[in-house]
Amino acid sequence: MFDLKWIRDNPEAFDRGLERRGLAPASAPVLALDRTWREAQTGAEQLQAERNRLAKEIGAAKAQGRDAGEIIRKVAQSKEQQAALEARAAQLKSEIDALLATLPNLPADDVPDGLDEKHNTLVRQHGTPPRFDFVPKDHVAIGEGLRLMDFARAGKLSGARFVVLYGQLAQLERALAQFMLDLHTSEFGYREVSPPLLVRDETMFGTAQLPKFAEDQFKTTTGLWLIPTAEVTLTNLVADEILDEAELPLRFTAWTECFRAEAGAAGKDTRGMIRQHQFNKVELVSIAHPEQSENEHERITRSAEEVLKRLGLAYRVMLLCAGDMGFAARKTYDLEVWLPGQNTYREISSCSLCGEFQARRMKARFRPKEGKGVRFVHTLNGSGLAVGRTLVAVLENYQRADGTVAVPDALKPYMGGLEVIGGDV
Repeated sequence: MFDLKWIRDNPEAFDRGLERRGLAPASAPVLALDRTWREAQTGAEQLQAERNRLAKEIGAAKAQGRDAGEIIRKVAQSKEQQAALEARAAQLKSEIDALLATLPNLPADDVPDGLDEKHNTLVRQHGTPPRFDFVPKDHVAIGEGLRLMDFARAGKLSGARFVVLYGQLAQLERALAQFMLDLHTSEFGYREVSPPLLVRDETMFGTAQLPKFAEDQFKTTTGLWLIPTAEVTLTNLVADEILDEAELPLRFTAWTECFRAEAGAAGKDTRGMIRQHQFNKVELVSIAHPEQSENEHERITRSAEEVLKRLGLAYRVMLLCAGDMGFAARKTYDLEVWLPGQNTYREISSCSLCGEFQARRMKARFRPKEGKGVRFVHTLNGSGLAVGRTLVAVLENYQRADGTVAVPDALKPYMGGLEVIGGDV
């Protein structure tokens, strides 16, 4: 959401930010509604002031023994007019809020222009993709070859975009998540959280999944939503709260199941585990002071990168262009891991700075040490990492010619010392 006063003062900058997102200017309709809303508010306030004056006249008339009937009729008429204007003002404010709720965050100045991934820029690259003396397989061929990855039975149970993992691959999935959590909590100071997986409308609205992306979510018959990411719950922990400045930054991490209808991704990545309706993810969220949020963005990105470094996976960091960022993001780094089976880099984490965009929707504020009033916090989120995609990367990068998969050193303690996946399975 946006500061309406800022839009009044900066209509050109507002429109320019939307245009960088590939959207039409919106200041004109917003400000037209705003003017009508303020006129209705002003009219209601003037009628209230007039009624206060008339109330004094009634008192004076009665004290003097005069007939106050006409003045009383004016008061009643004024009250009806005020109620109508207040109802009109409330309706207009709802229309303004509804319009603003459909508009994405504006890109930061240092975000490159462009409407798709072709205009993203390389920030840095780490590691060298492995070389094989055989033709590398993709994760589906590896997992099915080991008889530890089962899409057919998952389809029988649930339909497309689900998978069943058995034995050592189920263990590997759990080991990856535990490794990530231990790293983020013990070395980077994130506080582990076990949050609900079902949330209310206002919770989804707070992080901007609603109303724009309702079709991409799963909703229960009770009206609750299955979370598409723990960003939703972790960020909303501070909704409707006023924090002390000394509490900032707050850093949270959670390992949860995530659920996405993927209605906007029909036909994309239909093979394998890259894009599923249900998947595991370790999420990182920071609630930061506005003056520290850019530094926090670099920190959360480095935290996610460290997982890939410890696993020995080649990756690159991309700065997304304005048109390729998520709806709530002001600036985003994507981490892309090398997948030999696809012979390309694929996204495994997005680390986003949202500024006060989500905080305004959630009414999440803090009280500065000095000065009066309160300010909106800044929110940040990042995958640290998507567990399923990391499993894919491990399988493809550590595969061997005989179809087995070596276990990365960092995961061996979590795998009971297992050296190779696919021995006795």
